[in-house]
Amino acid sequence: MADKMLKVTLVKSTIGAVPKNRKTVESMGLRKLHHSVILPDNAATRGQIRQVGHLLKVEEVEA
Repeated sequence: MADKMLKVTLVKSTIGAVPKNRKTVESMGLRKLHHSVILPDNAATRGQIRQVGHLLKVEEVEA
């Protein structure tokens, strides 16, 4: 699991989102629509994705 990474893309705006969800998206490093980041595949990242999954597109990539 150490070599697996997740490509997370913001596909829906956070304008109408709950403030807690906005902070979660910001803490993941996502700033604008269609901005992507590569994050490690661990429990903390999976928890964040579960919380704001309706705003994201997630793909598995190899490190």
